[in-house]
Amino acid sequence: MQQTEAKSYDTRAWARGYTTLTEEQAYWITPSSGTIPEGLSGTLWRNGPGRFDRGGVPYTHPFDGDGMILAVTFKGDRVYVQNRYVATAEYQAEQRAGRILYKNVFGTLRPEGFWANWFDFGFKNVANTGVIHWGDKLLALWEAAPPYHLDPVTLATWGSEDLGALAGRPFSAHPRIDPVTGHLWNFGIQVGLTTQIHLYELDQKGVMVSQRTEIITGMAFIHDCLITENYVILVQNPMALDPLWFVLGVKGAAECLRFAQGQPTRIFLFPKAGGPKITLETDPFFIFHHVNAYEEQGSIVLDTIRYEEYLKTEEDKDFREVDFTKIPGGRLWRLRLDLATKKVTGQQWSTQICEFPQVAPQCVGYAHRYAYIGAAHDAQKNGPLQVLWKVDFQTQAQQRYSFAPHGFVGEPQFIPRPGSTSEDAGWIVILVYQSQDHHTDIVIFDAQNITAGPVTRIALPHHVPFGLHGNWSPGYHRALV
Repeated sequence: MQQTEAKSYDTRAWARGYTTLTEEQAYWITPSSGTIPEGLSGTLWRNGPGRFDRGGVPYTHPFDGDGMILAVTFKGDRVYVQNRYVATAEYQAEQRAGRILYKNVFGTLRPEGFWANWFDFGFKNVANTGVIHWGDKLLALWEAAPPYHLDPVTLATWGSEDLGALAGRPFSAHPRIDPVTGHLWNFGIQVGLTTQIHLYELDQKGVMVSQRTEIITGMAFIHDCLITENYVILVQNPMALDPLWFVLGVKGAAECLRFAQGQPTRIFLFPKAGGPKITLETDPFFIFHHVNAYEEQGSIVLDTIRYEEYLKTEEDKDFREVDFTKIPGGRLWRLRLDLATKKVTGQQWSTQICEFPQVAPQCVGYAHRYAYIGAAHDAQKNGPLQVLWKVDFQTQAQQRYSFAPHGFVGEPQFIPRPGSTSEDAGWIVILVYQSQDHHTDIVIFDAQNITAGPVTRIALPHHVPFGLHGNWSPGYHRALV
């Protein structure tokens, strides 16, 4: 009899993490083990899909799920937890109707058939990808639209936010904050007869201090950006759109994307001080998320999570039934961009499948030694994220802590220890879905000693669906007023 290879996970157990959370709650809670570390004080904001069905009809892709904000405030020995949906105009309309009313980017269409979707070029704003507290505004972020402005105390939605200058242009879910100037850099992509890239610079008060627009050739699927001391960097994946089935209302826009055979990956460097962009080309690959970049002796070092092909869900199959052995996984790569020759060289850093990288905020755009990443349990094979992985680029050392077989992780958040000058002095806060009893733990690690295991666990009385991105506001306690 043929033996089945043992796995660190059960796909059905993992899939329960994509169960809709209907309740919006706010409550105090204390740790179930350990204590809140002294100095860990402030609010962790997280965003991600919270609803995966409407009116009995499941969404086709998890990224079509309605955005739900989670706010976790640490104060003393207690934690205040809130969750609330981003009440976009489309979300409110569907709440009232009790059914799907809008076409979505990643594949969820109106359920009445193609005739209800054909020649519809609009998209539902799900506001589900990122969240940041900036200039005293809490902003829910999504790729293809301006942000939504939320009340940081109650998480109530106040409405679409123009930031004084967007004029309806999109504002991406991946801003980067320069630790030297304190300014926030972001971008937005508009695809039409031409592809426009909009770059934005905001000061610490949230005022737009500079912006520029560039027209590029080709389809732009760009999810993340990077900064260095002198540049904003965007990596253009080599993608093409086959629009027919989208126009006819049979598929969502993302389902019509494919790798553009024979096209290179392009890397754009935009000088922060202005001036023409620099374009470099290299072999084709696909990227969702970058680690960090910095300038070094006439070159730029760029660490990223690289896929060898576009990560696409299987058509006509529930995304919860994914076979991880049949889809590509992302691996950590280090690229070097030679600014004099415009040559790009690179090397895979590890065989480990991974995603959602972070570095210490004081290193963003500058040299970093460490990165913290979600990873698969098996160091060689693809699988759901179950491991907190710390890498040391200087010594090549690695630290791992696995929550297998029942635990599944999201994006780690590095929080610096106040007053410390060491790059890895601080904590990692990470959400862990515990599939065995369908709840989520908020888990805290000492960032210098991941292998020692959690120093604190906070067992929530409910699950939090698998999320996407978040940010940390040190010392922020207004949610408790």
